[in-house]
Amino acid sequence: MKTIFQFITAIAIVAPVAEEATSEPSSSQAEHESPFACNAFALSPEVRKRHFEEVGPALLKLKKSMRELPDGHELELPTDSRTYQLLTEWMFQERLCCPFLDIALRFDRENGPLWLRLTGRPGTKEFIKMEFDLARSR
Repeated sequence: MKTIFQFITAIAIVAPVAEEATSEPSSSQAEHESPFACNAFALSPEVRKRHFEEVGPALLKLKKSMRELPDGHELELPTDSRTYQLLTEWMFQERLCCPFLDIALRFDRENGPLWLRLTGRPGTKEFIKMEFDLARSR
């Protein structure tokens, strides 16, 4: 029963993300474009500290691989529940401070890898690469 509950919970969280990733942008998305800049002040001081000093660095340490996409990047991460929990926390915060990002999470079939996809309009790919380079240098 616990497994079924976890599965239903995962579907409830991932399904809306997957649906948004495949739908056309709304007219409000097309009319307003956020700048390519992280607005860290979109997060409270406590959340900001955890997001940038704990959750983000922890996820980068867990990264198994990274692949370049035409409009962004995709990171392969472990498929354990702790990583999934960190990812969902990070994603909900990241969309507040970097609203220009399209963020998607995907599990491949047959117990395949877990992928975090970060994409967006032209320029997003370069922004993501710059941010990863900065994070690696810290």
